[in-house]
Amino acid sequence: MRTLLRGGRVVDPGTGFDGVADVLLAGGAVEAVGAGLTAPDAIEVDVAGLVVGPGFVDLHSHVHSVAGQRLQAMDGVTTALDLEAGLMPVERAYAEAAAAGRPLHYGFSASWGAARAQVLAGIEPDANIDSGLAVLGNPAWQRSSSPTELAAWLSLLDTELAAGALGIGVLMGYAPQTAPGEFLAVAHLAATAGVPTYTHVRELVEVDPAIPVDGSAEIAAAAGETGAAMHHCHVNSTSGHHIDRVLATLDDARRAGSRVTVEAYPYGAGSTAVGAAFIEPDRLRLKGLRPSSVVILETGERVRDDARLRQLRRDDPGAPCLLEFLDEEDPRERALLHRALAFPDAVVASDAMPVSWPDGRSESLDWPLPPGGRTHPRTAGTFAKTLRLMVREAGAWSWLEAFRRCSYLPARLLDDVAPAARRKGHLGAGADADLVVLDPDRITDTATYADPTRPSHGVRHLYVAGVPVVREGKLDREALPGKPLRGEPK
Repeated sequence: MRTLLRGGRVVDPGTGFDGVADVLLAGGAVEAVGAGLTAPDAIEVDVAGLVVGPGFVDLHSHVHSVAGQRLQAMDGVTTALDLEAGLMPVERAYAEAAAAGRPLHYGFSASWGAARAQVLAGIEPDANIDSGLAVLGNPAWQRSSSPTELAAWLSLLDTELAAGALGIGVLMGYAPQTAPGEFLAVAHLAATAGVPTYTHVRELVEVDPAIPVDGSAEIAAAAGETGAAMHHCHVNSTSGHHIDRVLATLDDARRAGSRVTVEAYPYGAGSTAVGAAFIEPDRLRLKGLRPSSVVILETGERVRDDARLRQLRRDDPGAPCLLEFLDEEDPRERALLHRALAFPDAVVASDAMPVSWPDGRSESLDWPLPPGGRTHPRTAGTFAKTLRLMVREAGAWSWLEAFRRCSYLPARLLDDVAPAARRKGHLGAGADADLVVLDPDRITDTATYADPTRPSHGVRHLYVAGVPVVREGKLDREALPGKPLRGEPK
């Protein structure tokens, strides 16, 4: 099937082109971009007045369901990858996603946390995000490794890379007291294998002066020493009020030649499992936060005090929660979020979380989604909110810069580990036919913390491998064209 998108404002961050043109799609690829294209056999779609660009590549999505990916599709995402945490065994993760079908392209990193949990705590991984959340609060895997244990879990990671993992996902912030030498060993493995790492850094020294090493300084130093490509996940949430110092640290490292990249999302609250190390009451206080900064997703409970928080962490450490780290209503704190997004070459990534319902379901093939779904609003609204804030309201980005941050730069992080990624994030002839067509005047998020599964508005069309997943603003429930993006062993 061929499709001709006629007369839109075409924005291609791969070439820097921004102008009115036609785009011809054929066989899952971009066949041509130009003025006055003709294709008598093509389905013609009038996109005049709309912006046409490469679909968004989300490097940080923990959504492993049709329901969650449909929310991301309505937000302009065409490729959703779980790279910060990853899943293990990665072969099983790919097989189960393929068997269930996905609206969007998908892929996974090798899971540092799961590999360590297997070796240090005897916990067998099952490639399931819910199991992974439950493990986060288990102290058995959070300790430092013996030399034998270190060699064992590094070997597991190496095996996962050979099986197609897209690099190594490192949840260092969930085991913040581990020996710094272990992180350096991971960086050496990544450099040797020619793959990136994606790190949730450990605490900052401003937050915990007793931390073995400052989290952001650690990633900069490891990248400089080993030459590995190292990605700093959600710099907004791990840095909080210290974002300026962290960004300066990363900028210095990049100027010195280190391969350090960074991502951010436009929300003042994060989401994780309540058993996470950094949600322990004393650690919250180090951040200037309180138990009342924690909200349990399933029930909406705002935790009242230390005793209740410790009870929740003990009884159900895997329970998803929100953690409010900045007040978006405060202009000064909102400016910190903007500075994270505006940092040169920072990419947009959602940290999208699973969707669940009160009856225990974590999947739904219904659309619109059934009421009562719980997640973080970033699952549904990250990209539309970023475009609203940075393009429409602040005017900080042009549309060309927006697509560079949301599509082009994220894909380029993967070029070495997954050569197929080179066809993503741009609109050159032969590029993957992953496109978003949006209304530049209406693109906005609608999801809130109280109602987090409300789809974004303004995505008029979304093509994944040339297949329309969204047409005229309406999601096609039959469309499941997502394909795996896999690493290729060197």
